[in-house]
Amino acid sequence: MENRKTQRSNQKTQARKHHETKPGKRSKTGRFFRGIGRTVKRLLQIFFVLLLLAVIAAGIWFYTKYGKLLLSYQSKANALVGRSTEETFRSSETSLVYAANGTLISKLKGERDVYYLAYEDIPLQAIQAMVCTEDRRFFAHDGFDLFANIRAAIVLIKNKGEIHQGGSTITQQLARTVFLSSEVTWERKITEIFTAMALERKYSKKQIMEFYLNNIYFANGHYGLQAASLGYFGKSAQELSLSQIAFLCAIPNNPSDYDPVTNFEYTMLRRDKVLLQMRDEGAITQREYETATAEKITLNLSRMERQNYVESYTWYCAVRALMEQEGFVFRNRFSDEADRENYNTLYNEAYYRIQKTLFTGGYRIYTSIDLEKQEWLQQAIDEELADFTDTSEEGVYKLQASAACIDNESGRVTAIVGGRSQDMAGYTLNRAYQSFRQPGSAIKPLIVYTPMFERGLYPDDTVIDEKFEGGPRNSGEVYSGEIPVTYAVAVSKNTVAWKLFQELTPEVGLSYLLNMGFRRIVSRDYVPAASLGGLTYGVSAVEMASGYAALENDGVFHEPTCIVKITDAQGNVLVDGTIKSKKLYAANAARMMTFCLQEVMKTGTGRKLPVKGQIAAGKTGTTNDQKDGWFAGYTAYYTTAVWVGCDMPEAMDDLKGNSYPGKIWQSFMSRLHEGLPAKEFPIYTDLRPPAPEEAEEDETAETEGTGEAEEPKE
Repeated sequence: MENRKTQRSNQKTQARKHHETKPGKRSKTGRFFRGIGRTVKRLLQIFFVLLLLAVIAAGIWFYTKYGKLLLSYQSKANALVGRSTEETFRSSETSLVYAANGTLISKLKGERDVYYLAYEDIPLQAIQAMVCTEDRRFFAHDGFDLFANIRAAIVLIKNKGEIHQGGSTITQQLARTVFLSSEVTWERKITEIFTAMALERKYSKKQIMEFYLNNIYFANGHYGLQAASLGYFGKSAQELSLSQIAFLCAIPNNPSDYDPVTNFEYTMLRRDKVLLQMRDEGAITQREYETATAEKITLNLSRMERQNYVESYTWYCAVRALMEQEGFVFRNRFSDEADRENYNTLYNEAYYRIQKTLFTGGYRIYTSIDLEKQEWLQQAIDEELADFTDTSEEGVYKLQASAACIDNESGRVTAIVGGRSQDMAGYTLNRAYQSFRQPGSAIKPLIVYTPMFERGLYPDDTVIDEKFEGGPRNSGEVYSGEIPVTYAVAVSKNTVAWKLFQELTPEVGLSYLLNMGFRRIVSRDYVPAASLGGLTYGVSAVEMASGYAALENDGVFHEPTCIVKITDAQGNVLVDGTIKSKKLYAANAARMMTFCLQEVMKTGTGRKLPVKGQIAAGKTGTTNDQKDGWFAGYTAYYTTAVWVGCDMPEAMDDLKGNSYPGKIWQSFMSRLHEGLPAKEFPIYTDLRPPAPEEAEEDETAETEGTGEAEEPKE
């Protein structure tokens, strides 16, 4: 046995020696692949060494370039949170708003201390609703949820740039609500993350949730759950049903879209989504879900304070001024609807965050509003429409009006009225800047005639007024053939404006409105009908007043506002109130337009609306179906635009630009100018070279008339 084993061992040894000493085909192949393997191994080792060196180099470069900056952001965040106490999240300082003469208009006090809820007093279902919808990993993360941000990025890519899911945690939302500005920058985002992480280190999760639910915005001036509960339902948060809690917790996601007063149906849809997410996360049972979704929501707005038109507009202007001061860039041009929606999301987030500071920041807001002129404008509207007493289901007058007056010297709004006087609780719709309606022929000077005057047209040039295929009709179906431009403006010839606008192109014409900041111009507006005011959404009274004020001001446009300056409680200037101006029209073109609009007041559609003792220029506007009436005009002192119509558009046989709107304008402007000396408008210069045959004519020869007189109509 042992001999056989020894024999087999010797045979294996000899075979191995034979293999090593007599290389064949297989041994060469083996050595080749082993050589390749060693080479690949060395290359991989070199690659990983180089990769490691590259990472180290990148890290050194990043630290050198951004390290100190990131540390500064972290230091800033730590300082902000370090100085904070529990009182930081519940105290507020009253802001004050002043009129032009120093009279106090309003006090803005958030009263967070009055409506503050301790954690144990917050309904558990409200906490669950916020966690389920806003931050599912709230009790697990340290202020920043990497996974949530990755999910948000994936959703962003899937939806081709549309924002469908945010990455901010509840702690981040609290950080930017209480500590940070509205700047939309990566620097602020990084500071927000550091601030959130610092909050998590200093305060417990219960404290953070308590701070959050007492500071988030629930629309209509309500900050915090308790304020919203009292404001919308007239009872404390502890008395709310599950359905009502979900309804309120639906609002902060987007206080503009889910405003219960103006967008009740959207709020209800969002409520149902909140309940669904609560069910899916196990916070409520299927039965609770079904009962809550079936519950009817009825608002009790008796506790809501009604803002007057001056207050709502001054707040709006103040918020926008502070947004701009902190770096927000306003836009009214968008590449597509998704771009518009994304901008609106950013705008609303910044707007409501800054608006909150009006109630808590102790600002001193100085405005150009003249309360006496404000009263005159309100009276003119109320008296002219006094006979129209029909109301809507909500009890609001059906026939409404809005108006805005600009002081031409300062360029600021001096009076603004957003509707008729009516003593009722609830939301104040300030139609003068919040409602947009088709302007009719009142838009022609801004987008047709003045731009054409810039391009060589003159008031005495001849145009053809005739009916043509695909074109509009004139009022009364009157077509006058060859007429001067001045006459076409005076009697508001639709055919002439339409053809000139086509020559100019809608893109060029509407660019003037966009350059003036008109907010509701959309892609569907780029059609010839826009020349007659046929816009998808339309314009506001403030926008129209600012456009006509630019005509009076030799083509220089002033961005409409009533803010003179904003300071903090110690008097430090935060917003200096410098009027933003730009050259919109050539001065000579604006003067030609003024010349034509004076003719409107002398012989045209505005001839029955003189301002006693003053030289005025103005234009009427009436939509084809007579659902909207406008009058916009100016003297050398003031510019005023007036709109009349129904919130839910209705045709009125006697609603025209020169009826109710024109009479309101005339009444207010006449009172406004009492005791002021008449001022002439600057005369335009005729820059055309004289034609040879004209130079030889007798200078005393009279010009030929336009023919049979025509009754001016709108």
